[in-house]
Amino acid sequence: MSVLLQISDTHFGTEHPQVVEALVELAAQRRPDVVVLSGDITQRARPAQFRAAKAFVDRLGAPVLGVPGNHDIPLFDLWTRLRRPYARYIAAFGAELEPLYRSSDLLVVCVNTTRAWRHKHGEISALQVARVSRLLEAAGPAQLRAVVVHQPVAVTLTEDVPNLVRGHAVALQRWAAAGADLVMGGHIHLPYVMALQDMARPIWAVQAGTAVSSRVRKDVPNSVNLLCWGEDSAPGCCRIEQWDFSADVGAFVRARVSEVRPARAGIEGSVPRS
Repeated sequence: MSVLLQISDTHFGTEHPQVVEALVELAAQRRPDVVVLSGDITQRARPAQFRAAKAFVDRLGAPVLGVPGNHDIPLFDLWTRLRRPYARYIAAFGAELEPLYRSSDLLVVCVNTTRAWRHKHGEISALQVARVSRLLEAAGPAQLRAVVVHQPVAVTLTEDVPNLVRGHAVALQRWAAAGADLVMGGHIHLPYVMALQDMARPIWAVQAGTAVSSRVRKDVPNSVNLLCWGEDSAPGCCRIEQWDFSADVGAFVRARVSEVRPARAGIEGSVPRS
């Protein structure tokens, strides 16, 4: 079985040390095969914040795929923002802004939705849609196929509609037809699993909350997602576990489980349960 740990919106510079340590412990216990950072890794893209973030991910014991978020581009240093927007991100996490992970049962394709000329909103270009579609079409039948963005492709609350990534409608239609199972994101600090309607085949949006930052939404704790897929799971089932930080026990605890079944398994639908 493959285990994927999705961490989003760490906003280093606003992190809670206790929550950071609890997340390192969760990773040590669950031993993910790959870690996905779905953006806003730092609060203000400062070198010290990137160094702290890199020191954190180096403790997770697994390959790390990251995409920048809007907070990972300098906001107040306009020269750097316009001329070298990703220089500090690259110094910490490497030059690949859209990394790819392949294993016998996982395909994870990352998409950089940030733009230096946008303050917070994201965008998916036609070239990015086409690149991801080609990779999805070449996936093996046993692979769970996930696309990672920062800004969400689907929201549950009207107040979050302005945060939808630009170009999401076209991208979702193309990626669903090409074989995507999941589109993972962050940005709005609200965790949920949402089946997307009127697509060529079943596809789900998987959103992560804010992992370790004080920048939580009202009544929404720090949280991360663990995705489990493969021979030790129920046949054709991807188990998506939401783990919330509990201040009472000083650790992340499993709060919710959603089971989704990709179309090629012959079973459609999702069954959320506590």
